Amino acid sequence: MTTVDKIEIEKFSKLAKDWWNPNGKFKPLHLFNPARISFIKDKLISHFTLNPNGEKPLEKLKILDIGCGGGLLCEPLNRLGATITGIDASNDNIEVAKLHSKEMNLNIKYIHTAPENLDLKNNTYDALLCMEVVEHLKDVNLFIENCSKLIKKNGIMFVATINKNLKSYIYSIIGAEYILRWLPIGTHDWNKFLTPSELEIIANKKDFTTDDVVGMKFNLLNNKWHTSSDTSVNYISTFLKN
Repeated sequence: MTTVDKIEIEKFSKLAKDWWNPNGKFKPLHLFNPARISFIKDKLISHFTLNPNGEKPLEKLKILDIGCGGGLLCEPLNRLGATITGIDASNDNIEVAKLHSKEMNLNIKYIHTAPENLDLKNNTYDALLCMEVVEHLKDVNLFIENCSKLIKKNGIMFVATINKNLKSYIYSIIGAEYILRWLPIGTHDWNKFLTPSELEIIANKKDFTTDDVVGMKFNLLNNKWHTSSDTSVNYISTFLKN
């Protein structure tokens, strides 16, 4: 069985060449990235008791970015010292990521695959990143089950997605796709959104314990994202492997 939704993969493959254009189709992710990186870095440093003042504070960690796209998360985390592997079901995305990391002289391993197809031998990680992925999957239960096989005991999994309610439909689909045109129309399917409690139930059944849930909000005044207690639209859940 596969977690991959071929229609979703085709959708993002068509946009692949635009990954590193900060004013292109992925502009929302470029704006989102500083807040995501800051949250991930601080959470990893705290959880693994790392030195926050080092030049490369994440150098002891092995991280897997699932649905890595063009490498927007992989590159800054690699610069922070992490040994990172990025995987994506779109070969177009992987080729873009490989080319850009080579141009930046970074050592990142990229693989065109899905988590269920990764060889488990020597492929267990301290942390998994599943950022803006689960709302595009065919089978979230199977996806989280596969993730549980790829992470070390007491490892941490980050899952960023969109809540399922009327507000998220208005903001993430009507607002972001139809009015502001931040995203191409059809990027999201509201039926695939998950509430934090729905995601928690799935993860807890797959040998994960809930660690934290934080909201992500966009400030129109300064054009920046920040963490928040408001999880009504965008949120990040973190889970620890039992």
